[in-house]
Amino acid sequence: MFLRSLITAGTLGIAGIANATTDLPFALDWKFEGPSAPFFMAIDEGFFEEADLNVEISAGSGSLDAIPKVATGAFPVGFADINSLVRFLDQNPGAPVTAVMMVYDKPPFAIVGRRSLGVSAPGDLEGKVLGAPPPDGAWAQFPIFAAETGIDVDAITVEPVGFPTREPMLAEGDVAAVTGFSFSSFLNLVRLGVPEEDIATILMADHGVDLYGNAIIVNTDFAEANPEVIEGFLAAVGKGWAAAIADPAGATESLLQRNPAADAELEQRRLQLAIDANVVTDYTLENGMGTVDPARLANSVEQIKLTYDFSNEPDPALYFDDAYLPDGGIALR
Repeated sequence: MFLRSLITAGTLGIAGIANATTDLPFALDWKFEGPSAPFFMAIDEGFFEEADLNVEISAGSGSLDAIPKVATGAFPVGFADINSLVRFLDQNPGAPVTAVMMVYDKPPFAIVGRRSLGVSAPGDLEGKVLGAPPPDGAWAQFPIFAAETGIDVDAITVEPVGFPTREPMLAEGDVAAVTGFSFSSFLNLVRLGVPEEDIATILMADHGVDLYGNAIIVNTDFAEANPEVIEGFLAAVGKGWAAAIADPAGATESLLQRNPAADAELEQRRLQLAIDANVVTDYTLENGMGTVDPARLANSVEQIKLTYDFSNEPDPALYFDDAYLPDGGIALR
């Protein structure tokens, strides 16, 4: 009986370890706004809990922000611009970080200007003042946009601005346009009282920029040691996005629980803009969310070469690993 008791206790102990919840800090790219709502919905709907994960989400300060956090191991997972990741890995060869799930199949990189200030098309930027936050993902891709559209960069006055002052400066007319994410800058201007018909949103993806956008990134050392954790995390993220697409109002409610000061109507609209323009695309409907087209990824690297001198030979295999995704990606509908 004594031996049986020990065996039983040991078995229960092993089961307890196997079912233990893993704490998983997750670094966002930006503040708690509409496009981050699906991640919070994944918490509230129990999707992370089903995967035995306790996910704590931290806000970021720009689409490049999460990359060094994940590369250093401070965060095992994050959300960041894959094009900035490409440059980071060139500048930090061997850094243990890669993308594992594409979220913004069509990137939200944009120039947002005011028609009343003379900006409604790419060429209108010449002779104008462009406000650009140095850590901004859209600003990082601006040289590619300029090369593809043929605009004269020397004819544009670039004013470095902070994220908090970007849209207020445009609303006040201190700059004629800004770089930013389409859904964020547009709605921030609306909130500041700029008439919607006066706002021109120029999506870089509509003007020859064949890049991907933000993706889930992982610390590769952590992922290799804990593949089941990353698999469970990605599956839960996919369920969160699918749930948010089906119920944007419910997702917004999850967001408001973390950011009570947010404008519910504004943030739900911001989320819907991201869903319609960046997440649900012809590709993701056919191939599932999360995956990438290898040919397009390779072509995006070629576009980055237009404006960035690689110190090392670029290798798309370093930038994206689909090994932790379910076969066929994640169905959104």
